[in-house]
Amino acid sequence: MIEAEWWEYDDIDELADAVAGDVGFIIESAVDARGEALIALPGGTTPLPIFRKLASAKLPWKRVTIIPTDERLVPLTDERANIRAIAQNFLPSGARVFPITSDIADHKLAGNSANAKLAELKFPLDLAWLGVGSDGHTASIFAGPDLDEALNAPKGRHAVGVMPDPMPQDAPVARVTLTRSAILSARTVLLTVTGAETRELVEGAIADGQSSKLPIGRVLAEAEQPIDIHWAP
Repeated sequence: MIEAEWWEYDDIDELADAVAGDVGFIIESAVDARGEALIALPGGTTPLPIFRKLASAKLPWKRVTIIPTDERLVPLTDERANIRAIAQNFLPSGARVFPITSDIADHKLAGNSANAKLAELKFPLDLAWLGVGSDGHTASIFAGPDLDEALNAPKGRHAVGVMPDPMPQDAPVARVTLTRSAILSARTVLLTVTGAETRELVEGAIADGQSSKLPIGRVLAEAEQPIDIHWAP
């Protein structure tokens, strides 16, 4: 049974204040306990106001390493690259921003390269912050031929390459994603969700658990820790 707690807000600004505060606390706690923090942040537009609030907070940023939960196989300067928004917000704060992809077009090879790069970092993550797409994907764990590999990669495997099927219209490109095991090994997992339809989708996926047809349901079904879900209309 998935243990999920919903936190509801009147609007995205109220949600951004709350999530930025929670993430700041996670960073401070990690630095106090281990001298450093490793966090994974999502792509998309929903996190952007939260990024801005978080980046302005007085935190020990020089001890923080930030990776994307997933990346599109586009140049790092492309506006579709998740690392671009992360770098724009957090490099000025002094954080270490760690791209997981390089100039490799083949998604399988890109996944292998990302996994090798991530071996440089000290897992587990202190935070895996997830979003959810309208099709039920999370990170870049999509329906398609690579779903099983992303869900069932062994615990030592942090990233894989994926080819979504069908391709998402907003960015019809191959991806690299953190695996389910890398995400769920995090000390804290939180979701940010907006809109009534996406909330209904997530609630259904949680209810279905392991039998869910949606990637978000399959990921959360294996969670051993409680999950906080922050929602605004």
